[in-house]
Amino acid sequence: MENILGVIMVILMGLLGGVPTLVITLSLPVILAQKIYGKIKYGKSLYD
Repeated sequence: MENILGVIMVILMGLLGGVPTLVITLSLPVILAQKIYGKIKYGKSLYD
């Protein structure tokens, strides 16, 4: 029983840490592309 709870905790902690990391990793190129597109097309600042 103690081993099952440990496995459940490891899976839960992996999900809690892995999902935000995955979202940030996938959204970073999209945000950079939007910034560069806005800079080229509209002359916006990269820092807005």
